[in-house]
Order: sequence, then structure tokens, then C-alpha cells
Amino acid sequence: MTISGAGIRRMRLLRSMKQEHLAELLGVNQATVSRWERDQLALSGEQAAKLERIFAAPRHAAADAALKRLVEDSVRPVHLICDRTHRLLSASRPRQAEWRAPLGAFLGRSLFSYASAEIAAAEQSLEERGWHEGRLSSLTLDTGANGNALLPIAAGRVTWERIMLSDGSTGRLVTTIG
Repeated sequence: MTISGAGIRRMRLLRSMKQEHLAELLGVNQATVSRWERDQLALSGEQAAKLERIFAAPRHAAADAALKRLVEDSVRPVHLICDRTHRLLSASRPRQAEWRAPLGAFLGRSLFSYASAEIAAAEQSLEERGWHEGRLSSLTLDTGANGNALLPIAAGRVTWERIMLSDGSTGRLVTTIG
């Protein structure tokens, strides 16, 4: 099935999705999405299939809002990130209390640069564990401290849980458990 540039734009706008976000979901840059929408560049078969899955996913913004509220109201140190880009989507008050900057300094930005060595190693192992294919939906790991003053990570245990979001992307719920 061929998707026209106008069709991509229409479906993206119906989902209130920015070109940058769609690009992120597809693993391309924003300029590529812009060229697709202007019919200046053709999608590969794989890109078209991914695009169809994204647009076919049910849109339940209310479910995402409820998830965000549950994260923010949690009494545990927990945060939600985009599973692929590590962009911060939401954080509980106990998690925010650990940080040395306001939530706005991190919201929408990748937290991966703050990862401890153990978190970075676990991230590298996700592909072989089948995380992205859904064969593994949660992972508990021990982490050392990251030594960062702005966004400190203390030595302890964390659990990662994969959560599907309404736009077809995957989130990761990160909970400190000890």
C-alpha cells in the first residue's frame, strides 16, 4: 500500500503529532518526514509498514493522561521515559526530590547521559534479550551511583517495565525498588 504525502500529513495532524515526534517513532529526522509529506522522498517498505502500524494503533489519549497522573501521584520514586529515546515523559514527586533541578529541566529530554555504567550496560543488552520485540516486558537490575550532581542516581535496584503508549510508541516505567 502506498501512502501519499498528503495522507501522512493528514494522519499525523489527526493524531496531533508533530513531525519531530513522528520522525522519532520511525527512527528518522524531522526533515525526512517533511520530505515525505511534500512527496519529495519515498518511504521504504519497512518505513511504510511502521507508519501504518503507528497510524493503526488506537488513540487513547485519556489512557496516557491516566498513566501520567498515576506516575506523578506515585509515592515511590518512579519516572516514565520513551523507551527508544529515553526522553522523560513524567516523574513522581519522590523521584523529582532526588534531582537537583526542577522537572522542567529534564522533561522532554533524554536522560541517557545521566545513566550509570550498569544502566548503560543493561541498555546495550536489551536487543539480545528481546526487549524491543516484546519477549521481555520487565527487567530488574542493580545499579551503581552515577556521580552526577544534577541528576544523581544512587546505588540500588531498579525495575524497568515496557508500556505501550497511545501513539504506538513504547514507554519505560523506571521504579527504584531498593
